[in-house]
Amino acid sequence: MTGGLAHEIKNPLSTIGLNAQLLAEGIDELPADAPPDPELKQRLSRRLTSLRRETERLRGILTDFLSYAGEVRVDLKATDINEVVSELADFFGPQAQQQGVRMRLDAPGGTVRAHVDPALLKQALLNLALNSVQALASMPAGSGPRELILKTSRGHDAEKVPVVEIRVIDTGPGMAPEVLANLFTPYFTTKAGGSGLGLPTTRRLIEAQNGRIEVHSEPGRGTVFTIAFPALA
Repeated sequence: MTGGLAHEIKNPLSTIGLNAQLLAEGIDELPADAPPDPELKQRLSRRLTSLRRETERLRGILTDFLSYAGEVRVDLKATDINEVVSELADFFGPQAQQQGVRMRLDAPGGTVRAHVDPALLKQALLNLALNSVQALASMPAGSGPRELILKTSRGHDAEKVPVVEIRVIDTGPGMAPEVLANLFTPYFTTKAGGSGLGLPTTRRLIEAQNGRIEVHSEPGRGTVFTIAFPALA
């Protein structure tokens, strides 16, 4: 992880250093008693914009790292999973719509309960929803429906223990087997500028709540993330 973090930080730091040097050289070129050159002013402004962008990127890398490597403090309580998922859908739905993604909720009637930390569960689900919307938004126009579905259900695990399942389903481009195999590996990413820590952090949050997360995906057939927790009566 340390090697991966050093590699991720090196690139934006190099860009920041180069632009700082060019900015200093540009300032030295400014005449002391003549009106500033508009072209030079524009060039210096671009350097400042690049510095701000790379600084924010560096901040994001470090934030993701601290989220992944830091201590996860869990406050488990009997929670209606349908309520948590519904609140997330209300919160995230408008953002998905802005990206041209139709989001819908598929939940059974009544209460579906499990011992979870509602705040951590929402964070994990939001990470998955963001990941799905990014995949859907990258699809070429006319390539098919762009849908994100949050589905809750009751079921049983391999040992026949009752569980509550949450599925984050998208109709996106899907993933190749080699991508799927490395999906939860820290710093593995197929996105330009991605930290590669979003999904590993999501799995860590789920497992800290005694849950498990699995993913099924095929190229051209979308992706399904399934989260399961021991069910409460």
